[in-house]
Amino acid sequence: MSVRIPQPVLAGAKALVVGIANDQSIAWGCAKALHELGADLAVTYLNDKARPYVQPLAESLDCKLFAPLDVSVPGQLEALFEQIGSTWGRLDILVHSIAWAPMDDLRGGLLNCSAEGFAKAMDVSCHSFVRMAKLAAPLMAQGGTMIAMSYQGANRVVPNYNVMGPVKAALEASCRYLAYELGPQGVRVHAMSPGPLKTRAASGLKDFEQLLNEAAERAPLGELVDIMDVGFACAYLATPYARRISGDTIYVDGGVHIMA
Repeated sequence: MSVRIPQPVLAGAKALVVGIANDQSIAWGCAKALHELGADLAVTYLNDKARPYVQPLAESLDCKLFAPLDVSVPGQLEALFEQIGSTWGRLDILVHSIAWAPMDDLRGGLLNCSAEGFAKAMDVSCHSFVRMAKLAAPLMAQGGTMIAMSYQGANRVVPNYNVMGPVKAALEASCRYLAYELGPQGVRVHAMSPGPLKTRAASGLKDFEQLLNEAAERAPLGELVDIMDVGFACAYLATPYARRISGDTIYVDGGVHIMA
Protein backbone atom coordinates (compact mmCIF):
# COMPACT_ATOMS: atom_id res chain seq x y z
CA MET A 1 0.00 0.00 0.00
CA SER A 2 1.48 3.35 -1.02
CA VAL A 3 1.56 6.34 1.32
CA ARG A 4 0.43 9.67 -0.12
CA ILE A 5 2.47 12.36 1.57
CA PRO A 6 2.05 16.14 1.11
CA GLN A 7 5.02 18.36 0.35
CA PRO A 8 6.57 19.58 2.53
CA VAL A 9 6.05 16.35 4.36
CA LEU A 10 5.01 17.87 7.72
CA ALA A 11 3.01 20.79 6.32
CA GLY A 12 0.35 21.79 8.82
CA ALA A 13 1.59 19.48 11.58
CA LYS A 14 1.57 21.01 15.06
CA ALA A 15 4.77 20.39 17.03
CA LEU A 16 5.84 21.20 20.58
CA VAL A 17 9.59 21.32 21.21
CA VAL A 18 10.73 21.52 24.83
CA GLY A 19 14.34 22.09 25.83
CA ILE A 20 15.86 24.87 23.73
CA ALA A 21 18.43 26.79 25.78
CA ASN A 22 20.52 28.32 22.98
CA ASP A 23 21.58 27.71 19.39
CA GLN A 24 23.71 24.73 20.45
CA SER A 25 20.80 22.79 21.95
CA ILE A 26 19.68 19.47 20.51
CA ALA A 27 16.12 20.78 20.81
CA TRP A 28 17.07 23.69 18.53
CA GLY A 29 18.22 21.27 15.84
CA CYS A 30 14.91 19.43 16.18
CA ALA A 31 12.90 22.64 15.93
CA LYS A 32 14.81 23.77 12.83
CA ALA A 33 14.35 20.40 11.10
CA LEU A 34 10.64 20.23 11.89
CA HIS A 35 10.21 23.78 10.61
CA GLU A 36 12.09 22.95 7.42
CA LEU A 37 9.66 20.09 6.81
CA GLY A 38 6.70 22.41 7.25
CA ALA A 39 5.54 21.96 10.85
CA ASP A 40 4.03 24.78 12.92
CA LEU A 41 6.00 25.14 16.15
CA ALA A 42 5.37 25.76 19.81
CA VAL A 43 8.59 26.42 21.74
CA THR A 44 9.23 26.85 25.46
CA TYR A 45 11.87 28.64 27.51
CA LEU A 46 12.90 27.72 31.03
CA ASN A 47 12.62 31.10 32.79
CA ASP A 48 13.17 34.85 32.40
CA LYS A 49 16.94 34.35 32.43
CA ALA A 50 16.73 31.96 29.48
CA ARG A 51 14.14 33.92 27.49
CA PRO A 52 16.55 36.37 25.76
CA TYR A 53 18.52 33.42 24.36
CA VAL A 54 15.50 31.46 23.16
CA GLN A 55 13.08 34.13 21.94
CA PRO A 56 15.15 35.24 18.89
CA LEU A 57 15.47 31.59 17.84
CA ALA A 58 11.73 31.05 18.18
CA GLU A 59 11.00 34.18 16.19
CA SER A 60 13.36 33.10 13.42
CA LEU A 61 11.18 30.02 12.89
CA ASP A 62 7.91 31.97 13.12
CA CYS A 63 6.83 29.94 16.16
CA LYS A 64 3.11 30.10 16.74
CA LEU A 65 3.38 29.61 20.49
CA PHE A 66 6.16 30.75 22.84
CA ALA A 67 5.69 30.05 26.53
CA PRO A 68 7.60 29.52 29.79
CA LEU A 69 8.03 25.98 31.05
CA ASP A 70 9.85 24.78 34.12
CA VAL A 71 8.52 21.27 34.70
CA SER A 72 9.39 21.54 38.39
CA VAL A 73 6.97 24.47 38.85
CA PRO A 74 3.45 23.23 39.61
CA GLY A 75 0.88 24.24 37.02
CA GLN A 76 3.21 25.41 34.25
CA LEU A 77 2.97 22.19 32.26
CA GLU A 78 -0.81 22.14 32.49
CA ALA A 79 -1.01 25.81 31.46
CA LEU A 80 1.13 25.12 28.40
CA PHE A 81 -1.07 22.29 27.17
CA GLU A 82 -4.21 24.31 27.84
CA GLN A 83 -2.74 27.03 25.61
CA ILE A 84 -1.93 24.48 22.90
CA GLY A 85 -5.45 23.08 23.10
CA SER A 86 -7.12 26.49 22.90
CA THR A 87 -4.87 27.70 20.07
CA TRP A 88 -4.54 24.60 17.89
CA GLY A 89 -7.04 22.12 19.25
CA ARG A 90 -4.59 19.33 18.59
CA LEU A 91 -0.94 18.31 18.77
CA ASP A 92 0.86 16.04 16.32
CA ILE A 93 4.47 16.03 17.56
CA LEU A 94 6.03 16.27 21.02
CA VAL A 95 9.80 16.56 21.48
CA HIS A 96 11.12 16.31 25.05
CA SER A 97 14.79 17.32 25.29
CA ILE A 98 15.35 18.29 28.91
CA ALA A 99 17.53 16.74 31.58
CA TRP A 100 18.82 18.00 34.91
CA ALA A 101 20.46 16.83 38.10
CA PRO A 102 21.90 18.82 41.01
CA MET A 103 25.57 19.40 40.24
CA ASP A 104 26.88 17.81 43.43
CA ASP A 105 24.82 14.69 42.80
CA LEU A 106 25.83 14.57 39.13
CA ARG A 107 29.55 14.88 39.76
CA GLY A 108 29.79 12.84 42.93
CA GLY A 109 29.29 9.38 41.47
CA LEU A 110 26.22 7.20 41.88
CA LEU A 111 27.21 5.92 45.32
CA ASN A 112 27.30 9.48 46.62
CA CYS A 113 24.10 10.63 44.94
CA SER A 114 21.57 11.75 47.53
CA ALA A 115 18.03 10.42 47.55
CA GLU A 116 16.77 13.97 47.00
CA GLY A 117 19.13 14.54 44.06
CA PHE A 118 18.20 11.22 42.49
CA ALA A 119 14.50 12.03 42.83
CA LYS A 120 14.94 15.49 41.30
CA ALA A 121 16.94 14.11 38.38
CA MET A 122 14.32 11.45 37.77
CA ASP A 123 11.43 13.92 37.98
CA VAL A 124 12.84 16.51 35.59
CA SER A 125 14.61 14.19 33.17
CA CYS A 126 12.17 11.26 33.04
CA HIS A 127 8.80 11.62 34.75
CA SER A 128 8.21 15.01 33.14
CA PHE A 129 8.00 13.16 29.81
CA VAL A 130 5.35 10.86 31.25
CA ARG A 131 3.39 13.90 32.45
CA MET A 132 3.71 15.54 29.05
CA ALA A 133 2.55 12.36 27.33
CA LYS A 134 -0.55 12.24 29.53
CA LEU A 135 -1.44 15.84 28.65
CA ALA A 136 -0.55 15.43 24.97
CA ALA A 137 -2.44 12.20 24.36
CA PRO A 138 -5.94 13.78 24.32
CA LEU A 139 -4.66 16.27 21.73
CA MET A 140 -3.42 13.39 19.55
CA ALA A 141 -6.83 11.84 18.93
CA GLN A 142 -5.86 11.27 15.29
CA GLY A 143 -2.43 9.89 16.15
CA GLY A 144 0.92 11.52 16.69
CA THR A 145 4.58 11.15 17.60
CA MET A 146 6.37 11.62 20.91
CA ILE A 147 10.17 11.69 21.18
CA ALA A 148 12.43 11.89 24.23
CA MET A 149 16.20 12.39 24.18
CA SER A 150 18.35 9.74 25.83
CA TYR A 151 22.05 8.81 25.65
CA GLN A 152 24.16 5.65 25.39
CA GLY A 153 24.89 5.92 29.10
CA ALA A 154 21.41 4.45 29.65
CA ASN A 155 22.65 1.04 28.50
CA ARG A 156 26.42 1.11 28.92
CA VAL A 157 28.60 2.57 31.62
CA VAL A 158 29.95 5.95 30.53
CA PRO A 159 32.50 7.27 33.06
CA ASN A 160 31.28 10.42 34.83
CA TYR A 161 27.70 10.08 33.52
CA ASN A 162 26.82 8.87 37.02
CA VAL A 163 23.19 9.32 38.13
CA MET A 164 22.04 10.23 34.63
CA GLY A 165 22.71 6.64 33.49
CA PRO A 166 19.94 5.10 35.61
CA VAL A 167 17.69 8.10 34.89
CA LYS A 168 18.06 7.75 31.11
CA ALA A 169 17.54 3.99 31.40
CA ALA A 170 14.23 4.74 33.10
CA LEU A 171 13.39 7.23 30.35
CA GLU A 172 13.97 4.65 27.62
CA ALA A 173 11.84 2.10 29.49
CA SER A 174 9.12 4.73 29.89
CA CYS A 175 9.15 5.29 26.13
CA ARG A 176 8.58 1.58 25.54
CA TYR A 177 5.68 1.40 27.97
CA LEU A 178 4.12 4.58 26.60
CA ALA A 179 4.45 3.18 23.07
CA TYR A 180 2.49 0.15 24.25
CA GLU A 181 -0.21 2.15 26.04
CA LEU A 182 -0.66 4.80 23.34
CA GLY A 183 -0.23 2.57 20.30
CA PRO A 184 -3.95 1.74 20.01
CA GLN A 185 -4.73 5.41 19.36
CA GLY A 186 -2.04 5.72 16.71
CA VAL A 187 0.55 7.50 18.84
CA ARG A 188 4.15 6.40 18.29
CA VAL A 189 6.74 6.94 21.02
CA HIS A 190 10.48 6.95 20.54
CA ALA A 191 13.62 7.34 22.59
CA MET A 192 16.40 8.97 20.57
CA SER A 193 20.01 8.46 21.62
CA PRO A 194 22.38 11.03 20.08
CA GLY A 195 26.13 10.75 20.28
CA PRO A 196 27.98 13.24 22.51
CA LEU A 197 27.40 16.86 21.52
CA LYS A 198 28.71 20.15 22.85
CA THR A 199 25.61 21.39 24.62
CA ARG A 200 25.15 23.39 27.81
CA ALA A 201 23.78 20.32 29.58
CA ALA A 202 26.81 18.23 28.60
CA SER A 203 29.19 20.86 29.95
CA GLY A 204 28.35 19.66 33.45
CA LEU A 205 30.00 16.30 32.84
CA LYS A 206 33.56 15.81 33.99
CA ASP A 207 36.15 15.16 31.23
CA PHE A 208 33.55 15.79 28.51
CA GLU A 209 36.15 16.83 25.93
CA GLN A 210 37.80 13.44 26.31
CA LEU A 211 34.42 11.78 25.74
CA LEU A 212 33.97 13.76 22.52
CA ASN A 213 37.40 12.83 21.23
CA GLU A 214 36.92 9.14 21.99
CA ALA A 215 33.52 9.11 20.26
CA ALA A 216 35.00 10.65 17.12
CA GLU A 217 37.79 8.07 17.08
CA ARG A 218 35.48 5.09 17.60
CA ALA A 219 32.64 6.08 15.26
CA PRO A 220 32.55 3.94 12.09
CA LEU A 221 31.65 7.09 10.17
CA GLY A 222 34.72 8.78 11.61
CA GLU A 223 33.13 11.97 12.92
CA LEU A 224 30.81 13.36 15.55
CA VAL A 225 27.17 14.11 14.91
CA ASP A 226 25.71 17.61 15.16
CA ILE A 227 22.36 18.96 16.28
CA MET A 228 20.96 18.92 12.74
CA ASP A 229 21.79 15.23 12.36
CA VAL A 230 19.65 14.63 15.43
CA GLY A 231 17.02 17.10 14.27
CA PHE A 232 16.44 15.49 10.90
CA ALA A 233 16.30 12.02 12.43
CA CYS A 234 13.70 13.37 14.85
CA ALA A 235 11.72 14.93 12.01
CA TYR A 236 11.83 11.71 10.02
CA LEU A 237 10.30 9.79 12.92
CA ALA A 238 7.39 12.25 12.90
CA THR A 239 6.64 11.71 9.21
CA PRO A 240 4.41 9.08 7.61
CA TYR A 241 7.60 7.45 6.33
CA ALA A 242 8.10 6.14 9.89
CA ARG A 243 4.47 5.19 10.43
CA ARG A 244 5.25 1.64 11.62
CA ILE A 245 8.18 2.48 13.90
CA SER A 246 7.49 2.78 17.62
CA GLY A 247 8.98 1.90 20.97
CA ASP A 248 12.62 1.61 19.91
CA THR A 249 15.68 3.60 20.90
CA ILE A 250 17.00 5.27 17.76
CA TYR A 251 20.76 5.91 17.80
CA VAL A 252 22.15 8.94 15.99
CA ASP A 253 25.82 8.65 16.84
CA GLY A 254 27.74 7.75 13.69
CA GLY A 255 27.68 4.11 14.77
CA VAL A 256 29.54 4.50 18.08
CA HIS A 257 27.02 2.34 19.92
CA ILE A 258 27.82 -0.76 17.84
CA MET A 259 31.49 -0.75 18.84
CA ALA A 260 32.79 -3.04 21.61
